[in-house]
Amino acid sequence: MFHTADPDDIIGGSITDVYFDRTVRILKARGMNPHVKAEFIAKSLPEDWPWGILAGMEEVFHLAKHIPLKMRAMKEGSVFFPYEPVIEIEGLYRDFCVYETALLGLICQASGIATRAARLKKLAQGRPVISFGARRMHPILAPMIERNAFLGGCDGVSVLKSGEIIGEDPMGTMPHALIICFGSTVEAVKAYDEVLGPAVRRVALIDTFLDEKFECLNVAEALGKRLFAVRFDTPSSRRGNFYRILEEARWELDTRGYGHVKFYVSGGIQEKDVPVLNPLVHGYGIGTSISNAPVVDFAMDIMEVEGKPVAKRGKWSGSKRVLECASCRARRIVPNSRAGHTCTCGGRFRDVLLPAMDKGRLLFRTDTPARIRKGVLKRVADLPLA
Repeated sequence: MFHTADPDDIIGGSITDVYFDRTVRILKARGMNPHVKAEFIAKSLPEDWPWGILAGMEEVFHLAKHIPLKMRAMKEGSVFFPYEPVIEIEGLYRDFCVYETALLGLICQASGIATRAARLKKLAQGRPVISFGARRMHPILAPMIERNAFLGGCDGVSVLKSGEIIGEDPMGTMPHALIICFGSTVEAVKAYDEVLGPAVRRVALIDTFLDEKFECLNVAEALGKRLFAVRFDTPSSRRGNFYRILEEARWELDTRGYGHVKFYVSGGIQEKDVPVLNPLVHGYGIGTSISNAPVVDFAMDIMEVEGKPVAKRGKWSGSKRVLECASCRARRIVPNSRAGHTCTCGGRFRDVLLPAMDKGRLLFRTDTPARIRKGVLKRVADLPLA
């Protein structure tokens, strides 16, 4: 069997830290079940990111349908900043105590993946970024990883099931295994060209056997104008100065009339690599950097009990609103009891923490992955990366 949780285990409350189970037992024994409000915030973000992309909310709403609580939340794909509550839940504590672990798990990893994808897409400056990282994580997580990579800004995903979930055709080129089976890059590329329909772009992997420059020329001569691009997956042990390898191959192709052939790169690409390679690269296949993105360290904390503000040290007590100015996009966290806020620019604030759930009923419509992605790209367009 696979060592993973069944969805019924999550809904049934089995995926919980043992101290929550003990807490429920103690509260029951003492006849206590206080009405509380709790919020989910991240006091800081990984690698000093100045902002994050909230993801995993569709799964949060699915789980919350089975819990008698009220919820306010930011919409999936929202930009959030440190200390801002992204979710507030309200109800009898024993009703949702054991779900803290699962609720946090649903947003911490998903938001980290979406944020990394958004950052890479910004760095690529309009060039395609494809999620290639499913093979680096447990296969049961592959659709979750790639959905959130797509929400964050990736132009496509590689796994068949992931494509079904986001409503997009999966993307990919060819593996080294195909070329090894043929014993020749050119023969493998010819077979690729002959067998697959015209809807599949001809992108040749050119680093299996020979020097990249000469293999580029070999496949360009074999396919001519039908060759859309070549992919460099050069292993780090053979890479040396990757920019110079790309530059040399570009020169030789252009000199021989193959200027139409685009360059795609993959294999351990990180944020720092993208601005360096952009002048020569038309698109990126990025795997581990996205699939193994650092999680956002959200925490859930009670901040109101029986209508009275209370919080542990280091946290702000009381229910809150998160406001954004419609004109200048300035943000503000204010007590939930206050109204009538005006931005210093003269613009009007709007709430970004919205009523979302009420005892199993979703209060607003969720968007498709494609629409969420479009909104993310628009929101982060003018945000700094550091």
